[in-house]
Amino acid sequence: MPETRTIRLPVELCTAAETKFHGVFGNIEELLVFILKELTNDDALQADQAEQQIIEERLKDLGYL
Repeated sequence: MPETRTIRLPVELCTAAETKFHGVFGNIEELLVFILKELTNDDALQADQAEQQIIEERLKDLGYL
């Protein structure tokens, strides 16, 4: 099992997240691990930047930029 850390979060935030994502994630830790993995995924960031560039090129071609 990987080494873990303890973090402190507002109770209200945790409760709201647990309520909203109950059934999708087993607990708040699973939700946070998923979110942090997604946010630190360089492939997703590169894809977003590539998509942004395509959109900007299309807007330029249409005369909006």
